[in-house]
Amino acid sequence: MSHIQLGRYNQLEVVKEVDFGMYLNGDEDGEILLPKRYVPQGCKPGDVLNVFIYLDMDERLVATTLEPYVQVGEFACLEVAWVNQYGAFLDWGLMKDLFVPFREQKAKMQKGGRYLVHVHLDEESYRIVASAKIEHYLSKERPEYNQGDEAEVLVWQKTDLGFKVIVDNKYSGMLFHNEIFQPLEPGMRLHAYVKRVREDGKIDLELQKRGVKKVDDFAELLLQYIKDNDGYTPINDKTDAEQIYNTFGVSKKTFKKAVGDLYKKRLIVLEDDGIRLVKE
Repeated sequence: MSHIQLGRYNQLEVVKEVDFGMYLNGDEDGEILLPKRYVPQGCKPGDVLNVFIYLDMDERLVATTLEPYVQVGEFACLEVAWVNQYGAFLDWGLMKDLFVPFREQKAKMQKGGRYLVHVHLDEESYRIVASAKIEHYLSKERPEYNQGDEAEVLVWQKTDLGFKVIVDNKYSGMLFHNEIFQPLEPGMRLHAYVKRVREDGKIDLELQKRGVKKVDDFAELLLQYIKDNDGYTPINDKTDAEQIYNTFGVSKKTFKKAVGDLYKKRLIVLEDDGIRLVKE
């Protein structure tokens, strides 16, 4: 016998059809209603559906084929739909909004504001709730990453050093301002690469991969940049490093390697005052 995973996706078998929907087999949790509006076309008893299970207004288990923005055990950036005397309610893509009690808010949540939260089951009430006290839900284990490993990061908050991020939905990490070449804001999900795991277990990351791959990638970017600028750029290896960095977000060394790479492939011509695309 298996227990239903509340606040997550479950594969459940359709056991019977009623006027207002389908009942699914929830094993020891009993039969669970999938309301009619969510029943897929052509669905019949015996079919197995992938459904999200949560609690309806009367705290009963209910199934939906809608996809919530977040599941139990995950972090997400969500918008406040409404606020009452007990707390805030977040839009997470389902009919019933997600509750954040006042005690789980850092600053008082405002309607229309977006906040990063962790979603979990409240042990006392067995309800699905969210908390803005992110630190409490990050893993205390030491992360097992090697330099260059790819990870998914969720942008958390801006600091003087850069942006705090949540790594692989589990660990605390950091992207530094001087290595970020795109606008970031809380709630964005990105791929990043591990630079190092620090003594305190926090992870330093960068958005571009180091080494050879970076030069290959940048050579392609540079070629595209020249094409987009009518086949010419006044920036060349005599240009000062700061200007190169401000334009492309790479070091002069990476820039020169990429120029050499494109030159060897006979894709560009080096002129005194810039770089020109080879005419096809």
